[in-house]
Amino acid sequence: MSLRSPLYDLQKELGAKFTEFAGYEMPIQYSSIKEEHLTVRKTVGLFDVSHMSNVWITGPDAEKIISLTTVEDASRIDDAKSQYTAILRKNGTVIDDTIFMHLGDKFMMIPNAGMNAEVTTWLNKQAHAHALDAVATDVSKEYVILAVQGPKSRDVLQQLTEADLREVKFFGCQYCTMAGETCILSHTGYTGELGFELQVHVDNNPKKIFQKIMDAGKNYGIKPIGLGARDTLRLEKSFILAGNEFEGGRTPLEAAMSWAIFWDHEFIGKDALLKQKEQGDYQRLTNMKCIEKGIPRHGCEIRKDGKPVGKVTSGTLSPCLNTGIAMGYVHPDFREKDSILEIIIRDKPIKVVVVKPPIVPKDWAQQTVENV
Repeated sequence: MSLRSPLYDLQKELGAKFTEFAGYEMPIQYSSIKEEHLTVRKTVGLFDVSHMSNVWITGPDAEKIISLTTVEDASRIDDAKSQYTAILRKNGTVIDDTIFMHLGDKFMMIPNAGMNAEVTTWLNKQAHAHALDAVATDVSKEYVILAVQGPKSRDVLQQLTEADLREVKFFGCQYCTMAGETCILSHTGYTGELGFELQVHVDNNPKKIFQKIMDAGKNYGIKPIGLGARDTLRLEKSFILAGNEFEGGRTPLEAAMSWAIFWDHEFIGKDALLKQKEQGDYQRLTNMKCIEKGIPRHGCEIRKDGKPVGKVTSGTLSPCLNTGIAMGYVHPDFREKDSILEIIIRDKPIKVVVVKPPIVPKDWAQQTVENV
């Protein structure tokens, strides 16, 4: 039986249509995916992303176990800061990409949906193997995660807290009171827009906070947003979806995450990455935009002059561009910007152009308004 968010009944009242995702029954949409998508790009939307995971990492060596198991040196991340990183196997492939938050003398890690048990087990196994005094504790069922995303997100949340949200810099995190309840706030998100995420303990009335955010956002046209728009939003910004982009075992180098690797520390998988980096002949994640009518999907073959050169990992119809877009792994010889490739959609080759990320520019909504 699928798990449900503590906000399931409220979502049902709001007209959500549900889908199963990573073991959870979650809202796929409330109105339409396109409407919800454009609401987030232009104003503000509220997501329940409680299918994501929560893992506390505690003990004197908490910082060391994060540094050992991820591509980030956690000693570089100050208190009240968070960091995007990846947890690797010894062969350099990604177990999960994640964010961890430095909160005083402990850390909270946010693994992807359905990865809580695997990540917790891996961290504890490595702590034991390396004699580190650190413990990872899976508390996923104890938290609701809310994401408030869009250009007006700060204006909405500022009405509900005494904390000055303009002082919370990008990837900052802290405990705060929101709508009279304690939560962990971070200036993070998965949409490419201004946004914040709230980790709310189930004892701290997450339903009340959700409703208060909806009330505070009425004048801005806030809408509840489902996983359908979450997926199209992240793909327009070239953000990775773990189950798609890491399928089959991919490394951070292949996934175009080299920018996230801090090489000047020892971590599990480092030797394998250095070897791959030296060889240089690996496929790399590539962004593409259709120049012919068609909607790419996960698994579609990518060709160059009729010859296979890769596969699509994520694809959709961009609500902002009204054209097909995709990410996929492509042979390094064929992924230069402006290169023309073909994606096979329903047995038909559709021409695409290779573009630099993000596929949809940061100022898309502003440009759209100016051009109306």
